[in-house]
Amino acid sequence: MNIRNYMESDFDSIQQLNHDEGWNQLVERDALTRKAWRQSNVAYVMESEEGTIIAYLRGLTDTTVSLYVCELLVASAYRKRGLGEQLLRHVHTLYPDTRLEMLASQNSHTYYEKLRFRPFYRFRKTIHE
Repeated sequence: MNIRNYMESDFDSIQQLNHDEGWNQLVERDALTRKAWRQSNVAYVMESEEGTIIAYLRGLTDTTVSLYVCELLVASAYRKRGLGEQLLRHVHTLYPDTRLEMLASQNSHTYYEKLRFRPFYRFRKTIHE
């Protein structure tokens, strides 16, 4: 497996992964999702040996204190192989002084607990709420 920087040409493959996962808001808000990828300073994909994008990580960092993971997704056929952990380790190694932070869903929180992430309180609000 190969981890590399995101390129604009990867976007359709990322959206297909989002669709397959049921992350419909990212798919339906295609232009905003594309803009988010362009503006993220942490954006990596993982390719299979055949060159297919099978996982990705998008985030933001100030490079010194916080590294925030916005999305981490591994294609279902490639799960339980440590690929998500490899992506997390890869980006954290690039910014070793940062604390790694992310939100977890009801389905994913046990995954992050297994990787020794500590739970913390969080809040979310959109401008329309």
